[in-house]
Amino acid sequence: MVDLDSQLQEQYYQLNDAFLAEPYLPIDIRIKLLKRVKAALIENEQALVNASSKDFGYRTAFDTVLGDIFPTVKTISDVIKRLPKWAKNESRGVGLSLWPSSAHISYQPKGVVGIIAPWNYPIQLALVPAITALAAGNRVMLKLSEYTPHTNAVIKTILADELKEHCIVIEGEAELAAKFCQLPFAHMLFTGSTAVGRKVMQSASKNLTPVTLELGGKSPVIVLDDANIKEAAKTILFGKLNNAGQICVAPDYVFVPKRLEHQLVMQLCDIYRKHFKQGVEGKNLTSIISESQYQRLAAYLVDAKDKGAQVFEPIEAHQVDELKHRMGLHILTQVNDDMRVMQDEIFGPLLPIIGYESLQQVIDTINGDSLPLALYILGHDKEKISKLSTSIRSGTLAINDVLMQVTADQLPFGGIGESGMGHYHGIEGFKTFSHARNTLVSGKFNPRTSLLLKQNKLLIKLLKWLYLRP
Repeated sequence: MVDLDSQLQEQYYQLNDAFLAEPYLPIDIRIKLLKRVKAALIENEQALVNASSKDFGYRTAFDTVLGDIFPTVKTISDVIKRLPKWAKNESRGVGLSLWPSSAHISYQPKGVVGIIAPWNYPIQLALVPAITALAAGNRVMLKLSEYTPHTNAVIKTILADELKEHCIVIEGEAELAAKFCQLPFAHMLFTGSTAVGRKVMQSASKNLTPVTLELGGKSPVIVLDDANIKEAAKTILFGKLNNAGQICVAPDYVFVPKRLEHQLVMQLCDIYRKHFKQGVEGKNLTSIISESQYQRLAAYLVDAKDKGAQVFEPIEAHQVDELKHRMGLHILTQVNDDMRVMQDEIFGPLLPIIGYESLQQVIDTINGDSLPLALYILGHDKEKISKLSTSIRSGTLAINDVLMQVTADQLPFGGIGESGMGHYHGIEGFKTFSHARNTLVSGKFNPRTSLLLKQNKLLIKLLKWLYLRP
């Protein structure tokens, strides 16, 4: 039997030694590595589509290409374009007290970065943080999900040969993941549940390893009374059924004015019947990843019904397929806080809808729970949008859209509170995986040192006049 401790440590120190041998990888070499990843991704598009579908039981090509491969390639292209500018020293002022010196921030690679990827977007959520860490000049140990072995095999092919010297792929279950978190990484990024995120942070703290946690939570949609209900229903449905709702920023539940609740439910049903008329027998609905995840969602439905929820199934047949762990849209009304579907992150195609009387009721309900990773507002009343966006804290915010805020390359992505900490994407990602080093440069002419050494009274008087005045 392989000793996990020794194997992981050997791989870690192999990367760490390589990093120490070249602690500042030239920018052109980093760009060359990123271009290789990009080319390999494009070359393996169909292999990734096929592999991902095998892992899920069935996954639409749309969810893999548009949700996984496209944003990854798009991010790599953007990083390649902007990296030379990001990596430049950033000048800062020093003020009269440090004249004639100059100062700047230099961005140093941190070392070996540990990344733990989830199963729901096994390509994007593995490779985007990995390529960002590589762009910052680090080496990477990438732990892939045990639930996506076929996709993992293709990713290992993509990160082969020369790339293997910079990014090592790790596979294994919970025991290996626990050992992985104990390694003395220079930085660690974890994407997954809040419960596991706590354990990752606890392990990392023993080595004082800084962590970025991309977690989840219950991301609400707030429909305003001036919203076009048909358009709102389309937007919600798109967000809820992408990847069968298995997205950390998927709309979890919906607030709608009480007088519009029935209209929204009917529109959701009509649009679902139009686009998903074959239900789970169609080719445009992704499966739930595993039997255990399917049973979890089925148990939520039973629990909600037992506690008084009304469940709407847009079509009469083909709503579930237990054998293939597939599930269509289920709309729930008359929900309450005692139901598990209102306590846990749903991560599936169940959609609770809550009718509200006032915006303050909405604000108090959301703020009374854990802070969400995403907040969605559908409507056009600027005053109400401003009130909601300033009253509710969330990791991200999208107005009259869902999910798309995550794909904006130049915006940071991250949670707040129990939905996560830290950011990546864009320049914030580069900075997350870099050490911003304070650098002061003094030249041959530097009278300041002699004056300070002598405790020159005139200098002290000048400094007091400059800085200690009321």
